[in-house]
Amino acid sequence: MRNSEFANGLYMISEWVMRFLVINLIWLLFNLPIIFIVVSMIFADQLNILYLLLVPLVILLPILLFPATAAMFASVRDWVMGKENRGLFKSYWNYYRVNYKQSLLGGIILTTIWAIWGLDYYYFSQENIILMFAFVILGVILFSYTINFFSIIAHYDMGLGTMLKNTLLITIGSPLLSFSILISSGLILIISSKVWFLMPFFTWSILAFISFSAFYRLYIKLITRHS
Repeated sequence: MRNSEFANGLYMISEWVMRFLVINLIWLLFNLPIIFIVVSMIFADQLNILYLLLVPLVILLPILLFPATAAMFASVRDWVMGKENRGLFKSYWNYYRVNYKQSLLGGIILTTIWAIWGLDYYYFSQENIILMFAFVILGVILFSYTINFFSIIAHYDMGLGTMLKNTLLITIGSPLLSFSILISSGLILIISSKVWFLMPFFTWSILAFISFSAFYRLYIKLITRHS
């Protein structure tokens, strides 16, 4: 009996490890051009090369990163809700295809906002330390907003305008959710920076899973409250 329980537990652990690994690798595959640009920026030895690489990066973010990340969140949503997965790549590709237009348009809007934030932060970091810290706080809120946007696009079928408005309401109206997302994301990224193999194999899928789990707990709480 104990051997059977141990075997079942081992199988369950291996299945979850495989899920995170495969989805993380698929997400990286869909973002290869962005990864190449980011690595090139890290090793750029001249400032003008860094600025030059920013242009294709900003262009590719809404085209590649946002649809790929929306598909990843939709995939982990199935796990959180206990739905049967009919093949990791098949389900991922289906979510990628179905949500592409909305995630692209949302990505254009959010990438524009992030670009404006980045320019303002860079300027005020040189000019005014108080305003620089104000923009750091704005950046933290914007990060939480972006993560919540992925959870909402994975879970709801609604227009883009309504989606963006509801994301704002959840981000501002649920500070505990935003705080838990920031803390968990920060811890995952810090640990991943110390343990090198996590970043290419597990980091992003785990981050999506934990973030959507927190969002889904809030969703269940709101549904229960209004039922």
